[in-house]
Amino acid sequence: MSTPHPSAGPAVGCPVTGAPGTAAALYGPGLDGNTMPALYEELRGTHGPVAPVSIAPGIDAWLVLGHRELLRLTREEQDFSHDPRRWSLLREGRVPADSPILPMVGWRPALLFADGRQHRRMRNAVSEALAGINGHELRRGVRATAEALIAGFAADGEADLVSAYARTLPMRVIAGLLGLDDRTGRELVNAVAGLVSATGGAGDASRRMGAILKGLIEERRRARGDDIVSALLHHPARLTDEEVLHNLVVMFVAGNQTTVNWIATALRILLCDPALRSSLSGGHLSVDDALDLVLWRFPPTQNFPARYATRDMVFGGQDIRAGDMLILGLAAANADPEVLPADGIPVAGNRSHLAFGAGPHICPAQDPARLITRTAVDTIRHRLPDLELAVPEDELEWVTSPWSKGLGTLPVRFTSPQLPQGTVPPRTAEAPAPAWTHRNAVQPQAGPR
Repeated sequence: MSTPHPSAGPAVGCPVTGAPGTAAALYGPGLDGNTMPALYEELRGTHGPVAPVSIAPGIDAWLVLGHRELLRLTREEQDFSHDPRRWSLLREGRVPADSPILPMVGWRPALLFADGRQHRRMRNAVSEALAGINGHELRRGVRATAEALIAGFAADGEADLVSAYARTLPMRVIAGLLGLDDRTGRELVNAVAGLVSATGGAGDASRRMGAILKGLIEERRRARGDDIVSALLHHPARLTDEEVLHNLVVMFVAGNQTTVNWIATALRILLCDPALRSSLSGGHLSVDDALDLVLWRFPPTQNFPARYATRDMVFGGQDIRAGDMLILGLAAANADPEVLPADGIPVAGNRSHLAFGAGPHICPAQDPARLITRTAVDTIRHRLPDLELAVPEDELEWVTSPWSKGLGTLPVRFTSPQLPQGTVPPRTAEAPAPAWTHRNAVQPQAGPR
């Protein structure tokens, strides 16, 4: 077993097997999206494509670092189940009720925790609800919201693009897709942020998020609207209210934070990489090419829980036992030397990265997420053409999380905003929520509130 990374937290016994030794912990104040890649390479060099880790105090797992191995993990449901009720630590009562990991991996009646026919039933409903989004209207709404947000700080000549833009824009977009008002959307985003932080407050954040969504579902049962919640409630798959709630949780947790991180990281790379910025401005790279390079090098979700071995096996050179937890190391798999060119730099236009997962459970919301991110990046590039980083790159703050690779701040300055006439900043008027239309939508009906 290896000595833990200096910033990786306390040493523990060998995960899963319980054998004497130490293993790196994927949690602790010294670990964030900026320091984790070095840890992945240390683990790869010591253990190969599958490494023993600790993901929370007393919680052991295997981290899948290899690209080939991660593809097998995501594609072979007969060997690797999504159902955490198979997890041996949970079955044996060895996961504390207040563990910060439990809100992320505890079983829910949602597509993320189901296999086979049950998964296909729920995924069909979610995929069709997302496919009903009117892309033209969504793009128009995202651009209008982005321009209103930029107008809100344009006169200042400086801004934190995480809090004022990257975090706020997806919140308003997703609130519009769910049919939420701006205030409730903000509350929901704050609850999601608390959930993915994997701290002691994750349980309370999960309860707050559930209460908001439960109230929304009850309202849509009384009065059908033109939004994703109504589409799920009235889909032929006949999802129960509980299934709708937990599938919304999965969609919102994955969709919101991923998009926030993707926008912020793409803007950071454009600000800090003159060659990439020049290639984009000169037309040698499209915005989509740049976004894919970000997904290769800095995937917004770096680790994703979880799969559970259905039988004893040798996998990635490790002896895996039935009931062991395996974590999808998305960032590590994208950096696997086995799949990268000799210089280690991904080729522009190559979309074989694993930022959205793979197999039957590949993210169903990646197209809306790309549209939102592309529009957000493109809009601010054109409205603030002389945007520059206000601090040295090595002083940027990162969010501490075992799952999410996100910037805490992105301070910038600029001098020449180019905004359309009549743009209203959200300080004086609420930014417009993006519209969407489901192909089976009906007009909202009056009903009790």
